[in-house]
Amino acid sequence: MIRSMRVYFSMLVRIIIISQLVNVSWVYAKGNKQVVNIAYLTQQQKPPTILSNLDPFIDNKGEPGAELAIKDNDTTGQFTRQSFVLKKFVVPVEGSVVDIYTKSIAGKFDFVVLNLPAAQILEVADLPVAKQAMLFDVATSDDGLRNAQCRNQVVHILPSRAMRADALAQYMMKKRWKKWFLVVGTTPEDKLYADAIKRAAKRFGMELVAEKIWEHTYDARRTAQSDVAVFTQVDDYDVLVVADEQGQFGEYLDYRTWNPRPVIGTQGLVATAWHRTHEQWGAVQIQNRFKEAAGRWMEEQDYAAYLAVRAIGEAATRTKSNTLKDIKGYLLSESFALQGYKGVPLSFRSWDGQLRQPVLLAAPRSLVAVAPLEGFLHPKTELDTLGYDQPETLCKRSTE
Repeated sequence: MIRSMRVYFSMLVRIIIISQLVNVSWVYAKGNKQVVNIAYLTQQQKPPTILSNLDPFIDNKGEPGAELAIKDNDTTGQFTRQSFVLKKFVVPVEGSVVDIYTKSIAGKFDFVVLNLPAAQILEVADLPVAKQAMLFDVATSDDGLRNAQCRNQVVHILPSRAMRADALAQYMMKKRWKKWFLVVGTTPEDKLYADAIKRAAKRFGMELVAEKIWEHTYDARRTAQSDVAVFTQVDDYDVLVVADEQGQFGEYLDYRTWNPRPVIGTQGLVATAWHRTHEQWGAVQIQNRFKEAAGRWMEEQDYAAYLAVRAIGEAATRTKSNTLKDIKGYLLSESFALQGYKGVPLSFRSWDGQLRQPVLLAAPRSLVAVAPLEGFLHPKTELDTLGYDQPETLCKRSTE
């Protein structure tokens, strides 16, 4: 009996000692995690002219997506003893993005998410202090930034205008709707979108039967019923393609044209990185998580910011490193693969820094198709049938 008690107490002492050692090791590991610091830089925007009471102005597009990605990174980081920290920098409307970057971000953050217009992205990227950082563009679709104006340290998350136009063209080919009537707004962005549409039309053998500029300066909601019918009296066409990135008139073309034709482009059937009707490949799970956290639907910039931060996390956990050299090298390598809730792994194009990804083709309340469509082949990956392929690029990125 006494011997049994001694054995029992001996085992108990050993268990206590082992548990204390485990606790000490756990605390040590927790307190000495490898930290990956990420900066998020954006600028407050003035609310645009209200075009519809149905679409409220959202002043924080992008931020909730980045915050959600940090949580996902930390979940994975528990197994690699890594911790991810997001520091947000929101520049006032009249403030200087360059000053904030120079004073608060340069030299302190190797990874910077930029939710800024194209001109400001170039200003930041051209700063000498930004040459040794990795910049993630989560706001633009400019083809120029991915071609002649590309910068070696910048990668782009949203699909370019060329990718969007090619996605629409693939679906139009499938439907055999090859005669296009193009209506273009007056803003510079509208013209850039129209250029992408014309490129896609030429690339896929479409016929532009007519092109018109929408120059009405009065309220389209009041005059669309009478003016659109007259405006759209052109030669026969299969689809009306609208280039109206600001949403100033495109919504009022549908159901009001002289001939009954579908509307595609920036309104009607749109090509987008993300859409609230997307439910496949686990998308419902992230849609619900985002809506619970943010209290609204996920927008394109939210999705782009999520992917940018997750890309950093994926590269960091795979390399078990927090250095710029290791993470950037892996992120731009052929080994990198990112889950994007679109059915296939996402990766970056080495020649222009563009994130390869399927493009959703969506109507206001339904997902119509996902491009690239079946039958459009490529020697490396069908994702490269969308946008500028390597032989077409004007980007001169360094391989270093």
